[in-house]
Amino acid sequence: MSSVAALQPEPAPIVACTISRDVSNFDLLIEDMESELGESWGDLTFDDAAQFLNQPDADSLEFVAIAVDTQDENDLARISGIITTAKDKGVKVILIAEEVSPIALHQLLKLGADDFVPYPLPENALREAIERVNRAPAVAQIMQEPAQTPGYKPKGDRNGVILAVHGLAGGAGATTLAVNLAWELATIQKNDAPRVCLLDLDFQYGSVSTYLDLPRREAVYEMLSNTASIDNVSFLQALLPFNDKVHVMTAPSEMLPLDIVTSEDINRVLEVAKANFDFVVVDMPSTVVQWTEAVLNQAHVYFATMELDMRSAQNALRMIRALKAEELPYEKLRYVLNRAPKFTDLSGKSRVKRLAESLGITIELQLPDGSRQVTESNDHGLPLADTAAKNPLRREIAKLAKSIFDLNKAAEAAL
Repeated sequence: MSSVAALQPEPAPIVACTISRDVSNFDLLIEDMESELGESWGDLTFDDAAQFLNQPDADSLEFVAIAVDTQDENDLARISGIITTAKDKGVKVILIAEEVSPIALHQLLKLGADDFVPYPLPENALREAIERVNRAPAVAQIMQEPAQTPGYKPKGDRNGVILAVHGLAGGAGATTLAVNLAWELATIQKNDAPRVCLLDLDFQYGSVSTYLDLPRREAVYEMLSNTASIDNVSFLQALLPFNDKVHVMTAPSEMLPLDIVTSEDINRVLEVAKANFDFVVVDMPSTVVQWTEAVLNQAHVYFATMELDMRSAQNALRMIRALKAEELPYEKLRYVLNRAPKFTDLSGKSRVKRLAESLGITIELQLPDGSRQVTESNDHGLPLADTAAKNPLRREIAKLAKSIFDLNKAAEAAL
């Protein structure tokens, strides 16, 4: 009998657990956990989790997926304790939330949840969240700083131009364009340079702070959570100056749901930004949300960055259809092709032409491939003008900034 017992396979070690009031309320989470981990996961209630995490058996855990819904908002103290215990043991925390209020979600994220996924789970969302939390952590840039004193006295005497940049696909160069366009506008002339503001409205994965080596600040969330009381001074205090040229609103320090603000909130932010800056560059999330309409309506130019591939073409088509269906000003979109073919690439030029014709659009700006220098510039926290001034991508963005600046000057002179 002992020899037969020895042949029985040992159970797979538990590397993850779901924690919820009742996991049967999250059937899609069960399916995804089984798909990703097989039998190497377990399920705990809130009552069991606090006790289990303090036992030696919890040492093998890599992450826990804490699933909450509206009924759990009255139990935030206990859920917060579970997150704190997990973090103290070095266990990653993925928060799965269904219709939880922004305030409650922010409170849970602030305790140190490593990732957030909405429920019902989008396709492959759990897999991507697991991959993210398992990656080696980057150098922490989240820092708390005292309120900044504005570099100049805010008077609210401007009427700035709003330039939005929206990536139609991941990696299409939207943030690179937004950051470098803001810098080129701010440094376009030495004397009487225009005031430029750069707003990162991607509340989940915004990376403007990384591109410019700036800390993320709690003041941003505080401003967004109470835009009704925003004024010129409080707005500027939520920004950070970069090299005394560009004022930057970084993404908040915690990952927040994109619907944490409304169209009214975004309109208030844009209005006070316009009143204090000559140019307001907005780095948009790739996801279309309710308040995308607010930015689209306020923007003087709405750049849509894409690449020469099928995913960009399909996403552009979806975007156009969505805007037409809602009777929104889709004609404001100015299509930007990133990593465009070189002048001598006749085959590539032909593909660009066919892409534009098939979508019924005009690709007004083609940005060359800046290659490795662009990646290095982004990682070093400096604009291309400082790290690779002769890079072809930098030169093209500088031309764009010059044309926008000249058009604005001509418009002002005509008034």
